[in-house]
Amino acid sequence: MEEQKKIYVGNLDYNTTEDEFRQLLSEKGLEAEEIKFISDKYTGRPKGFGFVEFATEEATQQAIDALNDYELKGRKLRVNRAQKMKPRKDNFGRDNRFGGGYGR
Repeated sequence: MEEQKKIYVGNLDYNTTEDEFRQLLSEKGLEAEEIKFISDKYTGRPKGFGFVEFATEEATQQAIDALNDYELKGRKLRVNRAQKMKPRKDNFGRDNRFGGGYGR
């Protein structure tokens, strides 16, 4: 089974920066390979969640243990293993073999 080294971090205060989160990890003795907080693609406003990737499975589990339910800026973080994205169905259940629906 492939190692899962990425975690989901939810319930972030909207003003928390990736640098602040990296500092928190450092205080916990952890080092992230990558931190990516998600923002709305149209407004640029933070959505209050993100993903953090670690170098090892062990560090990933340590981060989950240390940060799940940890209070940061008055909010309890929700931290768990990131789930692989499922393919999106943007076609409302219809298959898209016939293009845009014109000329029928």
